[in-house]
Amino acid sequence: MQVGIDSFAAAFDENSLAVNPAERLRQLVQQIEHADEVGLDAFGVGEHHRREFLDSAPAVILGAAAARTQRIRLTSAVTVLSAEDPVRAFQNFATLDLLSRGRAEMIVGRGSSIEAFPLFGFRLEDYDELFAEKLDLLLTIRDHEHVQWSGKHRPALTGQGVYPRPVQNPLPIWLGVGGTPQSFVRAGQLGLPLMVAIIGGEPRRFRPLIDLYRATGMQHGYSAEQLKVGVHMLGYVADTTQEAAEHAEALGGVSRISFQMNAASLPQVKMMRAIDAIGARVLPALHQAETDTGK
Repeated sequence: MQVGIDSFAAAFDENSLAVNPAERLRQLVQQIEHADEVGLDAFGVGEHHRREFLDSAPAVILGAAAARTQRIRLTSAVTVLSAEDPVRAFQNFATLDLLSRGRAEMIVGRGSSIEAFPLFGFRLEDYDELFAEKLDLLLTIRDHEHVQWSGKHRPALTGQGVYPRPVQNPLPIWLGVGGTPQSFVRAGQLGLPLMVAIIGGEPRRFRPLIDLYRATGMQHGYSAEQLKVGVHMLGYVADTTQEAAEHAEALGGVSRISFQMNAASLPQVKMMRAIDAIGARVLPALHQAETDTGK
């Protein structure tokens, strides 16, 4: 099982006071660098378009981190694809993949926040239709250097090349989901790895949806190895080792657990200590649990 951290680059501290934006982003890159040093597997940066967060351009933040890290995988968490141009999104993360020498990933979703839609001129009434169409284009771009594609919400592509191409072929693209059954079915139909956001409530309530995803994927010819499941959950180390193991078991096994640790900007010293603890305690314990269960 892989273990990672997700950040929303909060623009305020634990006392709800504004932080210096430049210093906050500098510290975030330091956190990603430190997560790499202690052996964490992945670091994700969210995407919001609100005053409270500084993560409106996650690929830029991850690009800065790529130059200072060696092993850790760098991912969006999530790319709000419904309000994004899939061509530009692919180019951004293909460039990140080149900078990181093959460590970039995308987690794409419809977005739980709606501020991006009016900002970029899209209608909320088209929420799901936009996502389905843009996901289709993104996957087409991933699979084909020269793209033939037409849709309703974007001008057609008639054989244009999309560059640069990433190191990884294919570039890893996960589908980020909440609790909508149709989203789990869509991921299974496409054979995409699944990242489940468990922000609150009992994790085992997602088990029927994950079973639905796996069953749908297998019906469409995908192997169990292709149908990976990841979990995005709130956490700040304390009891996260046992909780993570319990979540993995309750959900029928997961490939990655990513902790959302700083919806508010914790002091840098606390964040660094938390990263140390995940590397020193959580990661080895989860790997040992896998060894003990033979998984």
